Amino acid sequence: MSTRFFEVLFANHFINRIGHKTAFALLMLLCMLWSTAAALRAPPEPSMAMASHEWPSQWDGVPLRPLALGDVEQRFADRFPGAIGRMTNGTQTIVMRAVNAPTRMLHPAADCYRALGFRIEQARLERDAQERLWRCFVAQRHSAQKIRVCERIVDAEGTAFTDTSAWYWAAASGRSSGPWQAVTVARPM
Repeated sequence: MSTRFFEVLFANHFINRIGHKTAFALLMLLCMLWSTAAALRAPPEPSMAMASHEWPSQWDGVPLRPLALGDVEQRFADRFPGAIGRMTNGTQTIVMRAVNAPTRMLHPAADCYRALGFRIEQARLERDAQERLWRCFVAQRHSAQKIRVCERIVDAEGTAFTDTSAWYWAAASGRSSGPWQAVTVARPM
């Protein structure tokens, strides 16, 4: 194309000014319609995703009873990339998180307990009766009863992680495939 074409197209003539302004207005209208359509497209209901997730009915051979999430837990679950379930077997509370994608929203349980004002002690790795490896610690707030907390993350192929940072980087780099299940078990001591 010659420079003459651009000179005619962008010359300061009445018809060019009207044409350019009309084209710009149409482009702005298209952008507004696109944004409105994106805003009106409702994301899937988190509670529906959680309700549709099927949690196990027992843990280590003991029946589980579902517990409701608290207000803070529900607000967190609404943004979580997966589902969160809270259950009890009568002696301990079990929080299960089904994780669909690598996320920094899955963080160590010790961080949650610290944020709630608990002191964390005796952090270490332990094997349970089924030879599963867990990251465990004791949490205590003021002079209240101590709580024993253990956690682990398992990927779709059965590989277990006791460190959320190691899990995150393995998942983000593709060395671990999901979905993942994070389990936190808490029992009074």
